[in-house]
Amino acid sequence: MVILSWIVFGLVIGFIAKLLMPGRDPGGFIVTMLLGIAGALVGGFIGRAMGFYDTNQSAGWLMSILGAIILLALYRVLVRRRV
Repeated sequence: MVILSWIVFGLVIGFIAKLLMPGRDPGGFIVTMLLGIAGALVGGFIGRAMGFYDTNQSAGWLMSILGAIILLALYRVLVRRRV
């Protein structure tokens, strides 16, 4: 059940990140979900480094969206170079 909640959370975060970053994305549904999940992890790491969260706390919505936006921007740059 925990894995299913991470997938749904990642999908929502990835969708919000795509809405906030206009433009064409080379990825589809699965890439959106993976970027959202990874964005939550990156957002948690950044939040812990800045002192917003303790070691046992997960990232909040805003930091997760920020992490997903960062990863989406990196993904766009890397895929454009490759194509």
